[in-house]
Amino acid sequence: MKELIRLNNICKTYYTELGEIEAINNVSLDINKNDFVALVGPSGCGKSTFLSIIGGLERQTSGKIIKNENLKIGYMLQDDCLFPYLSIYENCVLGLKITKNYTKENIDNVMNMLKLYGLIEFKDNYPKDLSGGMRQRVALIRTLALKPDLILLDEPFSALDYQMRIKVSSDVLNILKKEKKTLIMVTHDISEAISMCNKVVVLTKRPSTIKKIYNIEYKFDRTNPIKSRSSKEFMDYYQKIWEDLNNE
Repeated sequence: MKELIRLNNICKTYYTELGEIEAINNVSLDINKNDFVALVGPSGCGKSTFLSIIGGLERQTSGKIIKNENLKIGYMLQDDCLFPYLSIYENCVLGLKITKNYTKENIDNVMNMLKLYGLIEFKDNYPKDLSGGMRQRVALIRTLALKPDLILLDEPFSALDYQMRIKVSSDVLNILKKEKKTLIMVTHDISEAISMCNKVVVLTKRPSTIKKIYNIEYKFDRTNPIKSRSSKEFMDYYQKIWEDLNNE
């Protein structure tokens, strides 16, 4: 199949003492190689649950996920989850050691990414010495060290202030494009979704279904996140997506 991953009629129901809670209802979505896909929707609609199902952290109640059995998935959570007692380098290679892939080739790959993304001089420092944006870059390098095909991001910039959030999201976008990865991200920030992704999936309130999918055609300058946000094309997408969400 041409898709990297295909979701067919995915449903998720939680069973509690108070009864059934339907989180996701009949969602189908195709993710192609090198797609950058954003999931946006009302708070509590099941965006993170959806991401967890794709990543294999949870199982769907019904429906099918069709993907290559060799598909490698990397997952970044809201918190950078760096270990404070490990150096930046040790944090970056931790996954390689756990999976027993701590080879010269993979070590060289990590060192190259540390150089490329401006962190090589901090490799012997500890997370407390780094800014929030730098810590996110370290977390991303740790994820990329395992050479995943698909990256899942769950509100990875939510702890950053607005100015830093724009800068770091732009950095992450450029890194993932350079590494030729496929991305699915959850975000509450419409601007972030439009500026980072070529496809924005708008979800309804719970039980979550797909309300609309926007294919973002870039007529604005994505290399300049501030300038792009002031373009007419950007604002047109923003208005349409905002209206979809506001009607929920």
